[in-house]
Amino acid sequence: MRISALLHGTAFCLALGAGLAATTAQAFDSQAAIDNIGKSVMSLGPNGEKPESASVVKLSDDELAKIKAMHAKAAIVMHYAGNDWSQAQIEGLKAQFDKMGIEVIATTDAGFKPDKQVSDIETVLAQKPNIIVSIPTDPVATANEYKAAAAAGVKLVFMDNVPKDFVAGKDYVSVVSADNYGNGVATAHLLAQALGGKGDVGVVFHAADFFVTRQRYDAMKKTLAEDYPDIHIVAEQGIGGPDFSGDAEKAAGAMLVSHRSIKGIWAVWDVPAEGVIAAAATNGRDDLVVTNCDLGENVAINMASDGVIKGLSAQRPYDQGVTEALLAGYGLLGKQAPAYVALPALPVTKANLADAWQQVYHKPVTDKIKKSM
Repeated sequence: MRISALLHGTAFCLALGAGLAATTAQAFDSQAAIDNIGKSVMSLGPNGEKPESASVVKLSDDELAKIKAMHAKAAIVMHYAGNDWSQAQIEGLKAQFDKMGIEVIATTDAGFKPDKQVSDIETVLAQKPNIIVSIPTDPVATANEYKAAAAAGVKLVFMDNVPKDFVAGKDYVSVVSADNYGNGVATAHLLAQALGGKGDVGVVFHAADFFVTRQRYDAMKKTLAEDYPDIHIVAEQGIGGPDFSGDAEKAAGAMLVSHRSIKGIWAVWDVPAEGVIAAAATNGRDDLVVTNCDLGENVAINMASDGVIKGLSAQRPYDQGVTEALLAGYGLLGKQAPAYVALPALPVTKANLADAWQQVYHKPVTDKIKKSM
């Protein structure tokens, strides 16, 4: 009797525990988690630095006057300029440099190819800039050329990542980034919310040694694993580019054919998400839920027209560009700069799309987005 009672009691406790676990999983408040995104920065810098707010990066009128008197020249050396994020960064940089009397003498696009970026840096250095603002396509392959620039006295400010073994305040002025870990967390919650907290999902990630996209991927996976036990990642595929949309379309198409249970797909940024959209259309999956990092026009149009994009988390690339230009001024003045500056993530759904676009790009939504609403 005692053994029987004990077994019954154990079974009851296990059932009760399972029930409580299920209740806990179902009770996770995705919206509350999403609402908390942006109130603080979750990312650490490339070398583990604590983030500093962009609001602390300022130049006084006297400092601005000194910078204008220098008649300095700047070059913008991009890893890739073929998306809205890059163009907004460039617009923010040019607008702030213009206010500081700094001439932009070159803007380059490496097309995500390290050897092309090495060549771009060499070409730019021949024009003797005082400032280079850049994002390394590969932190190892490009390091020597950035070293050469620093040795020539060029003030370096980086976006998102720094070359291998570079030291803030010695080899470069500062690095400015979005809260990419926060973007990964936000897109996981948005995916879970749209799926009702359960279902099989696929992941399209960036197959490269690239600090910020790895942060997003790690954050998304950790959030799903810890907060949503009924969501299971059943397929993952990395893409290396340069045709990120085409590569993502192939990856997502293969997932949808091989794993018909997939209800949602996470994409590492907007251009791969465009490929996922195409794969969903090809496979007749209008019911698919897709979330991604970054706010680009094409994913915004899809979201506005009630397509498969149900949520995304945006960076603030225009403001990042402005902050990078101000930090370049710190470099010219010899003013001590924070090693790592990060701007908060911005979760976006159809409900706040227009407001979010204004915050991210400092302009109203495009006519194409407006017509899709």
